[in-house]
Amino acid sequence: MSCVLIVGSTALDSIKTPTAENPRLLGGSASHAAVAASFFAPVQLVGIVGEDFPKKYLALYKKHGIALDGLQVKPGKTFHWSGEYEVNMNNRRTLATELGVFETFSPELPQAWRKTPFVLLANIGPDLQHHVLDQMQRPKFVVADTMDLWINIAKPSLLRLLKRVDGFVLNDSEARALVGEDNVHLAIRKLHKLGPRYLIVKLGSHGSILSSPAGRFLCPAYPLAKVVDPTGAGDSFVGGLMGYLARSRGGIDRNLRRAMAHGSVVAAFCCEGFGLNQTTRIKPAQIEARVKEIEELTRF
Repeated sequence: MSCVLIVGSTALDSIKTPTAENPRLLGGSASHAAVAASFFAPVQLVGIVGEDFPKKYLALYKKHGIALDGLQVKPGKTFHWSGEYEVNMNNRRTLATELGVFETFSPELPQAWRKTPFVLLANIGPDLQHHVLDQMQRPKFVVADTMDLWINIAKPSLLRLLKRVDGFVLNDSEARALVGEDNVHLAIRKLHKLGPRYLIVKLGSHGSILSSPAGRFLCPAYPLAKVVDPTGAGDSFVGGLMGYLARSRGGIDRNLRRAMAHGSVVAAFCCEGFGLNQTTRIKPAQIEARVKEIEELTRF
């Protein structure tokens, strides 16, 4: 079993929905991805928090066996995001973004972590993702995530990054915006030409599309009767995927489709509670049971 190195934001999220409100929950792309990956493999977390970061959240990381040698604690306040969801959970608006110490974040990897085989560059600026890769020594599989903000304000740096990674994860609107193509399948062809051999386009509640040297694959989202809070679901998906790959024997193509199913299941658990409240309570047996349900739903 290999380790997964995860670099991204570690934040406090205040989330409001039509039925409830929860302030200052553990959040951030790296937090959601790290907890999801921890169900399958050892995780090394690189991020930054302020002195106000609750000790109970540090304990939660440790409960999941997440190594924190790369987590910087700096004077100041932790990155804080506040958002509100509509009845249709696909629609949300940001109420406040306070960068705090995250504004000066420069990821520094412990020397022993620079040979970690599996690397997830979670959603942070592409310049920071480059900085992480500059410190790595021949990783086996590198995946980068992104968002529309970086496409709008840091596109040249993002395009350079795509030539350095094995896999690239983004949602369908971001895929279309990055290459100027309305049809997502044509957008995938253009994205491959920019560098990545493996592309995963997230479709929210409709699942995800994989395009790889082994062909195309459509992975469904696990069907939920009720969504409580979708914050962090995409990060949980890719974190679970990377953790499963790190645990599995054999090549990437052999395991990637099943890894996506496991990521989809962890993302569904994430949506059933606020922040990481539900994800941190599940057991591996519950994940495997839902993966079997997906197999039954998709077999023909």
